[in-house]
Amino acid sequence: MSYTPLFSDGQRPAFRDRTQAGKLLAQAIHETLTRIALVGVKSVPIVCALPRGGLPVAAPIARLLGCPLTIEVAKKITHPQNPELAIGAVTASENVLWADQKFQRSLHNSRWQEAALHTAIEQAKTLEAQLSPACPKVNVEGATVILVDDGIATGMTIAVAVVALRKLSPAAIWLCTPVAPLKLLPILSEWGDRVIALETPESFSSVSNFYYSFPQVDTQEAFTYLKEQGIES
Repeated sequence: MSYTPLFSDGQRPAFRDRTQAGKLLAQAIHETLTRIALVGVKSVPIVCALPRGGLPVAAPIARLLGCPLTIEVAKKITHPQNPELAIGAVTASENVLWADQKFQRSLHNSRWQEAALHTAIEQAKTLEAQLSPACPKVNVEGATVILVDDGIATGMTIAVAVVALRKLSPAAIWLCTPVAPLKLLPILSEWGDRVIALETPESFSSVSNFYYSFPQVDTQEAFTYLKEQGIES
């Protein structure tokens, strides 16, 4: 397992927007795939975005690599009294990771934990149902999955996405993002077979600080990215 940090000075936002970040990330991924091919290791890539914010980043990657663009939906499980506090994450296929194992042990003894989990599952399933009509039919078995998000803060959502994807027997899963905290890279490299991050700051407050423009991506916009890439492929 390995990770590829690409540093900048960290004094100002590194990216204009998600699309520009995606183009830069696409180049880094393409160069890495090229190096691997030169040593005789062939891989069939599939780009898989965490929607919604991961799709504007992932679209330029799929375009440059000339490969399918699909999704893996994962949602944070948040504390009902503090929506900013993530206590875990879950995928639309109901794979669950808890930030603290005590939540897993006491899950069935706590109504609020059950309610928080149920809410996150419903959100994930709803989003998947809205976006899946635009997704191509892909088989990730034996493929290199390029798993993309617009930034990684805690790693919970991308980690639970890895759990879901591993069950589909890909050859490898790469975790690729414009920005992730430096201290998180060793942990991410335990989840993914390779980690590529353009920005790896020691001081990290939020993903949005690394973008000049970081609006919410609505479901229709996310759908459009998938549909347009499907037309181009």
